[in-house]
Amino acid sequence: METLTEIAAVIARHVSKDGFHATPIERVTLAQSSTVTMPMPNVYRPQLCLVAQGQKEVTLGDRVFRYTPGRYGIVTHDLPVTGQVVEATPDKPYLCLFLDFDPVMLGQLALHVPPPPGAPSPPIGKTVSDAGTGLLDAVLRLLRLLDDPAALPVLGPLAEQEILYRLLAGPDGARMRHITSGQGRVAQVGRAIAWIGLNFRERFSIERLAAEVGMSPSSLHEHFRAVTAMTPLQFQKQLRLQDARSLMLVQDIDATTAAFHVGYESPSQFTREYRRHFGEPPARDIARLRASPGLAVVA
Repeated sequence: METLTEIAAVIARHVSKDGFHATPIERVTLAQSSTVTMPMPNVYRPQLCLVAQGQKEVTLGDRVFRYTPGRYGIVTHDLPVTGQVVEATPDKPYLCLFLDFDPVMLGQLALHVPPPPGAPSPPIGKTVSDAGTGLLDAVLRLLRLLDDPAALPVLGPLAEQEILYRLLAGPDGARMRHITSGQGRVAQVGRAIAWIGLNFRERFSIERLAAEVGMSPSSLHEHFRAVTAMTPLQFQKQLRLQDARSLMLVQDIDATTAAFHVGYESPSQFTREYRRHFGEPPARDIARLRASPGLAVVA
């Protein structure tokens, strides 16, 4: 717990307000929230997320992942999720570290780290686990370099490699290897996820998507759901709704314009699906977010 306490202290020193904060360490982002937040959508990239203080929940499809201090999550594919800070106060805010994975560094390490013993892990693209002493020590070594900028260029890559080593050698090692593998069903699902990410505003069929990634429609449906906890069309819908919400909030456009921009042909269908996903119709939801910006921190 001493190590975790120091990790929280370093994060707190280097964040000035609630929200996300880039750091001089490439691929490392710090997050803080001094209040609980409303559920907010986000697209998680392949990354490590370690909670040092406070708690949050992340929903992927029909699965809910709970982060408490000292728990970390890994994501192996771009995934649309909903995150919410569920424990935070001004005196003891939610504090979190994100480390985006460098696929080249990870791939090189995977060649030299034997796979962990036991059965292969399920292909689900997100999981949450308890951080061991070795992983926490490596994270602390990396964060300490924020206070030692002269050493950062030399020691930063070494500390990052140690973090990746701990993940590869730990209980999620088999899942981590999905990020670097170009073969197999999980790799094909990864290509399907990337294709949808580029084309989610367009109408497509499962048959077309399956042909794009070299799978049968039935195999794609089965393996896609195993990785993402949702079907390809549910995945597309979440990306559309998240994009529309962002457009309305940031660019101040109306719901009908946003609906057409993200690919909906029927504004009424968009409103129904938006309310089902976010809990309120578009105009009311956007007004609530603007009225309480502190509750809209993405976890």
